[in-house]
Amino acid sequence: MTGKRIAWSTVAVAAGVVIVVLLLVRAQRLRLITEAQAVPIEGAVIRRDVDPNKELPIAGVAITATDGVKSATTQSDAAGYFKLLLQKGVLSDRPVTVTFRDSDYEPFDLTVQTGRLAIPKQLYVAAMVPVPTKSVAASSQPPIVVSNIRVRYTINTRTETNIGSEVKTFQVVNKGNVPCNHQSPCSPDGKWKASSASVSVDAGPDNSFGNVRASCIAGPCPFTRLDSNGFIHGGRYIKASALNWSDTATFLVEAEVYHTAISSEVRELYPVKFGQTLNFTVPPTQEGVSLEADLGGTPMVFPLGGNLELSWAACTARTGMEEEKTTVYRCELRPGYRF
Repeated sequence: MTGKRIAWSTVAVAAGVVIVVLLLVRAQRLRLITEAQAVPIEGAVIRRDVDPNKELPIAGVAITATDGVKSATTQSDAAGYFKLLLQKGVLSDRPVTVTFRDSDYEPFDLTVQTGRLAIPKQLYVAAMVPVPTKSVAASSQPPIVVSNIRVRYTINTRTETNIGSEVKTFQVVNKGNVPCNHQSPCSPDGKWKASSASVSVDAGPDNSFGNVRASCIAGPCPFTRLDSNGFIHGGRYIKASALNWSDTATFLVEAEVYHTAISSEVRELYPVKFGQTLNFTVPPTQEGVSLEADLGGTPMVFPLGGNLELSWAACTARTGMEEEKTTVYRCELRPGYRF
């Protein structure tokens, strides 16, 4: 009977393992099918122009993708980038219609083939044609000239100045040649009774320690050990600890003290103009970006804060994708103004 029970138990365990494996395989297949149903449509929206320098990105374009059954919507970002994920049947070859709508541009549509005929990982560029602006009446005033444009911003940099040094001594009192008998602390080999001590130092507000050194300077130094974990990286607070398993030893801690300060420097640059737009970039550490320009011969300053709408231009800002993460500005003249 015992043998039969063992056999049946073995069969039950094997059946359970097979069921678990089948469930895992089924879950994996369902996951792959779900992923296959998501059709990615990725691209950029730009303004159509014969001059590539004037094919500027268009932000805020309403984008819709539909296959007649399901649909997905999104908007282009400040760089004109968009990405849609349309859920479709795995074996569906039905094409997808993607529409682009913006009140300042003519409607634009494109067809994306899906299924077996689809081109994998294709990038789509929607070049939209601007709606012709109403011509200015002949009796209106001539356009205001925007000239002598400059960009000003502030760069904050952190500086460290060596303002002195710090010196501290401390002792680790102990008596040598005393067996440890498993009474911590002990020497590294566990044979001799040891003692430990430490010293902590504060550099003060806006100060930090650098080039910290610690050493044994008196006593039986070969039978000591320093712990550098508390000071190896410097900082405002440092701590030096030592272990001694012989007679009393003296330790010295030395460090250089640095004072940290923030300095500001005003920078100036000249933007690049293409047609009715101007472009410029500023570094990630910038603050207080503003435009200085002469409007009709009158010098004026225009801060570019959260509101990028100026009286003479509409501006956009976006952060670059690269590691430097510079901020890219683009300003387009409003009707009634010219460079």
